[in-house]
Amino acid sequence: MGKAETIKTIQARRVTMKSVAIKSNLRNQQRVDVNIDISVETQDGTQLTCKATNMSRSGLMLSCSQELIKKLVPTQQPPAAGHWIPIKTSFSVPVIANQPVSIVANGNIVHMRRVARDEFQLGINFAEFEGNGFDYVDRHVAKLLADAKTIT
Repeated sequence: MGKAETIKTIQARRVTMKSVAIKSNLRNQQRVDVNIDISVETQDGTQLTCKATNMSRSGLMLSCSQELIKKLVPTQQPPAAGHWIPIKTSFSVPVIANQPVSIVANGNIVHMRRVARDEFQLGINFAEFEGNGFDYVDRHVAKLLADAKTIT
């Protein structure tokens, strides 16, 4: 091992660092784990089915294969902020005494990441619901959150 060398800092000058832009928290709603089939329709009318792994009042996390990703996100690159990919989703949730209701919601793919060789996650933000869709999602998420609190 060598000897530590003394470094003179007489001629060193102060360096101003650029501040890091703070990224806002995109998760402004509580999420609940789910395992439901979601029908996704692209702008060109292609319909695909993925699994939702979690849900909140403001969106879904989908789990898709690479084959489906190629159809949903042709570039296979995460969407840039503000350049989201519009889609239409439809799914069912049990609301009244385990009676499922159908929900149709327009949304945007705002996040994508690869989690395994043939598994990707897509973050969907809801933009608009048809009919009482938001109320049904709100009730379903509230019920799952309440059930989770009674279990722990």
